[in-house]
Amino acid sequence: MHINQFTEVISACRFCFMCRHLSAVGQAGCREADTPRGRALIADSIRMHPEKIADADFVDTIYRSDLAGSNRFHCDGYHDGKGYDEVGLQLALRRDIVEAGTQPENVKKIADEFEKTADWKVEGAGDVLYFTDRYSQSTPEIAQSFAKLAEKGAVKYRTISGGCIGKVLRVLGYADRSKAVAKKFAAFINGLGAKTLVVSNPAAYDTLVNDYKEYGIELKVKVMHSSEFIANLKLAYKPIKESVGYIESDFLKNYVKNYPYPAELLKQIGAKCEPIGTNIEESYTAGEAAVVLPLLNPTLTGQLAGQVAKSVDNELLLTASPYTRRTLSDANLKVLTLEEFAAQSL
Repeated sequence: MHINQFTEVISACRFCFMCRHLSAVGQAGCREADTPRGRALIADSIRMHPEKIADADFVDTIYRSDLAGSNRFHCDGYHDGKGYDEVGLQLALRRDIVEAGTQPENVKKIADEFEKTADWKVEGAGDVLYFTDRYSQSTPEIAQSFAKLAEKGAVKYRTISGGCIGKVLRVLGYADRSKAVAKKFAAFINGLGAKTLVVSNPAAYDTLVNDYKEYGIELKVKVMHSSEFIANLKLAYKPIKESVGYIESDFLKNYVKNYPYPAELLKQIGAKCEPIGTNIEESYTAGEAAVVLPLLNPTLTGQLAGQVAKSVDNELLLTASPYTRRTLSDANLKVLTLEEFAAQSL
């Protein structure tokens, strides 16, 4: 079983309460099972009794997770390589569930549907590629804002549109199918002869930078999140009078380890950012790292968005994540992506 690679994580996390307060799902549902300790106890039970991988309550709990990296990132010792990879344990457990064939029917359906979308098209001209994923495409204002900023910076680019590049399959537990899609996308991108690939969705950035490296897949382009690309344009912005709240991307903060460019871009714009909630270690992304949580469990996603709504006082919220923008907008919060905010500030 894949969880046998994480016996140290299981042994440490199953008796540890230190990061319980960072589990957004645990706070939303008030279930001990929805904390790192609870999930580690489930993994330990399955490790000792493999037949329990068919336990419906266990499986449901593992797919309720938002896969937030805050618990791992703030674990004692993680920064020097000695911490416990709680996210890795969850992904391994999902792989074991899939390989045992005990995953829920909706997980199978979502995986199949996304795998079918692994086809892409290109429009425009230029050495820069701009990839719009599912969530970016669902909010046209994001691509429109990027176009405005690129024009201001005299940048010609090609837009890549299409579907799955591997992340959804990976988070659902289909590692082999994820790698196959990743190879297909890398071949498509490498065949375009571009120099730079820009993405708005932090999930796509993490996929291309971290997952592809783990898969041994080479991309012959420099990958940037849009905040880095826009910050490098060094555009002039109008003074900002209102204060805003910035929601850290779980991927850019906790998976990529404090990716600096969202903060750099906000500094260039001159935005005054007010703190959100009471603890800066917590994740307010409403399930960003689980990618398709709204499809898996819309009720839980609504609860997570409700938790964010209780934690903010700002009239305007900013995020680097199209997922978070869409999810919190659906909860009637006023949210803009960094592209939209920068374009409005020209």
